[in-house]
Amino acid sequence: MGSTSKIDTQISDNLRVLMAAMVEQAKSGHPGGAMGAADFIHVLYSEFLNFDPDDMEWPFRDRFFLDPGHMSPMLYSILTLTTNFTLDEIKEFRQWGSPTPGHPEVNVKRGVENTSGPLGQGHTMAVGAAIAERFLVSKFGEWMSHKTFTFISDGGIQEEISQGAGRIAGYYGLNNLIMFYDSNDIQLSHHTENCTSEDTAAKYQAWGWRVETVDGSDHEAIRAAMKNAVNESEKPSLIIGKTIMAKGAVGENGESYERDVATHGQPISKAGASFAKTVANLGGNPENPFSVLPEVKEYYEKVLSEKRIHAQEKKNQYQNWEQANPELAIKLNQFLSGVHPDLKYADVAFKSGVATRAASGSVLNYYASKLENMMVASADLSNSDKTDQFLKATTEFGKDNYGGRFLQMGVAELTMGAIANGLALHGGVIPVCATFFVFSDYMKPTTRMAALMELPVKYVWTHDSFRVGEDGPTHQPIEHEMQIRLLEKIQNHSGNNGMIVLRPADSAETVAAWKIGLENKTSPTALLLSRQNINDIPSAGDRLEEAFEAEKGAYIVRDSGNPDLILLANGSEVSTCYEAAEAIENELNIKVNVVSAISEGLFRNQPEDYQQQVLPDSVRKLALTAGLSDTMRGLTVNGKVLGLDHFGYSAPFNVLDEKFGFTVRNLLKEAKSLFRS
Repeated sequence: MGSTSKIDTQISDNLRVLMAAMVEQAKSGHPGGAMGAADFIHVLYSEFLNFDPDDMEWPFRDRFFLDPGHMSPMLYSILTLTTNFTLDEIKEFRQWGSPTPGHPEVNVKRGVENTSGPLGQGHTMAVGAAIAERFLVSKFGEWMSHKTFTFISDGGIQEEISQGAGRIAGYYGLNNLIMFYDSNDIQLSHHTENCTSEDTAAKYQAWGWRVETVDGSDHEAIRAAMKNAVNESEKPSLIIGKTIMAKGAVGENGESYERDVATHGQPISKAGASFAKTVANLGGNPENPFSVLPEVKEYYEKVLSEKRIHAQEKKNQYQNWEQANPELAIKLNQFLSGVHPDLKYADVAFKSGVATRAASGSVLNYYASKLENMMVASADLSNSDKTDQFLKATTEFGKDNYGGRFLQMGVAELTMGAIANGLALHGGVIPVCATFFVFSDYMKPTTRMAALMELPVKYVWTHDSFRVGEDGPTHQPIEHEMQIRLLEKIQNHSGNNGMIVLRPADSAETVAAWKIGLENKTSPTALLLSRQNINDIPSAGDRLEEAFEAEKGAYIVRDSGNPDLILLANGSEVSTCYEAAEAIENELNIKVNVVSAISEGLFRNQPEDYQQQVLPDSVRKLALTAGLSDTMRGLTVNGKVLGLDHFGYSAPFNVLDEKFGFTVRNLLKEAKSLFRS
C-alpha cells in the first residue's frame, strides 16, 4: 500500500517495544533476534502476506512458517497489530493458560501456522506446504495459487536438516517458496564466526535457489527484494537480511547494546541494557510499554481493510470457478475437508503368506486409484519398503510434473518427516512417508512434532525386527518399537493418543492397519512392517473381516473358550504363538488362547470389560516380542515376556529365530516353566 520511511520506522520500533516488553514481563525469553527482524516482519505482513483477517483458516491464504520458535515475540507482536492477539494476551507471554507460549504452537485461527522450537524444522515444514500448494494448483488451477513465506535464523541454517530442505526445494523449483534469513551474526552463546565460515548464498545458489542479500533494517531494500521474490517464476527465493541483534537497545547512559550476544536469550535488562531507556529510545512509553501508537493502529487498520478486499476478490474468483467446474469443486472440497470416498478393502489385491511390507504395498496400490490426494514419500527405499507399488499407479512429483504424487526424497529421513508435517499443515493432501524402521531414529524429532501438532501423517516403517537378518545389528531395530510406543502412551493436548502404532500380524491385518491409519485424523499413525514372509493367521471364516477386530488394539485370534494360558504377541510373532498353542495344549493338557495386540494404545482406549475379556488379569500369560521385553510388559499381567534384550547379529532370520528362542519349541519350554512355577 506504500508508506513513508517515518511510519515504517514508527511501526518497526513499536514492534520492538512490544517484543522487549513481553520478555521483560515474563522474565524469560529471547528479545534480541526478534527486535532485529522487526523491519522485515512489518513489511511482510503489511504488504506481501495475503490473508483474510476475518477468516484466518481460508485455505488459499499465504502461509508464514516461523523456524526459530524462540523468536515468538516477533510473531506475537505483529499478530497483535493484525488484531489476532490482544495486548493483555501478550502481557501473559510464557504464562500458564496463555495463548502466547514461549515457542509458538499451531493455532491457525490466531495466525500461527506451525509449532516451532527445534531449529530447522519450521522452514522444512514450509517446503512441504509449498509442495502441497503446487500439487493442488496443478489439479485445480492457478486461481488458487498462494505463497509460502518462511523465516530462518543462523541456528536453522546450521541444523543439518537445512541441507535436505534446501536441496529438495531447489530441485523441485518451488517458486512459491520465499525464505528470509535473519543473518545478524549473533548466536545464543557466541558470534557465528566462532563456528562457521561458509558462504550461505553460494550454498543455496548451488541448490538452485534465487538468492539476494540486503540490509535487513532497510525497509525499501526489503520491499524491493520481496517484490523480486514474489515475481520469481522458476526458483525458490532466499533473502539474506543483514539485521542488527537487539536493534535500538541502549544502556542507562544511552550506550548501545546492539549486536550484544547477551541480548539473545534473556531480558535486555539482564543483559545489562536499560529497559526503560530502550523503550524511550524506540519512541515508547516506559510507564506503559504494552501499547500501540495511534499512528500505527490507524496504519494497520488500513492494511487489514485492503487484505479483506483482496481476500474477497479471491473468494469471488473461487465462486466463479466453482460454478464453472462443479465436479472439480466437489473434489476440491473433499480434499480440503479430509472426506474420503467409499473404500472396499475386500478389493485390495493382497496375497497370503507374504511379508506385511508387501501387503502394505498392495494397499497403497489400491489407494493410488482411490485417494487422488494421497502423496507418498520414500527415502530412497521404495523398492524395499514397497511404496513402489503406489508409484506404479502414479507418477513422480517434480518441477515438470507438479501433479505427481510420489516424492523421491533421497536419503534424508529427517527432512522427509518435516516435509510430511508441512504437507499435513497445509491441508488438502494425505501425507505418507516410508523408510526402514531402524531409521525412524533419524525421524524422531519430526514424529514428535507431528504428535504435538496432532497431524495425521502416516509412517510406513518396514524391516521391523531382528529378522532383517543378514544386514546385522545396525539395521535390526530392537528398542525401536518400545520407544515409538511412548508416543502412543502420551496424550496430546486434545486428550487423544499422541500417536497410533500398529504392528500387524499378517496380510489381512495389514489391510486393517491401513484402514485404522487412514481413518485416524487426530494424530500420526505408524505401521511397523516385516521384511520376511509371515504365515497367515488361520481362519474358519473371512480372515479379513476378522482382522478388522484389530481396530480395538488387541483381539483373540485363537479362542479355546476358557483359557488357562494366553499367548500374546503382535507382528510376525503372532503366527509363531498360534503354531505353538496346539503343541502347548497337547503337552500340558490346558486350554490356550492367542491374542494379537497390534496397538496397546488402542487397546487401552477400550472399555475395561473388553480389556478383561481379551486379557483377563487372572489368566497366566506368555508374551513374545522381537524387541525389548518391556515392549509387552504392560499387557502381561500375571505372566512372562520373551523378548530380545540385546543387539542382534548378522545371520539369516531363521537362524536368528533358533538362536534367540523364537520357536515353537522354546515357547513350549517356557510354558512348562510358567506352569511349574
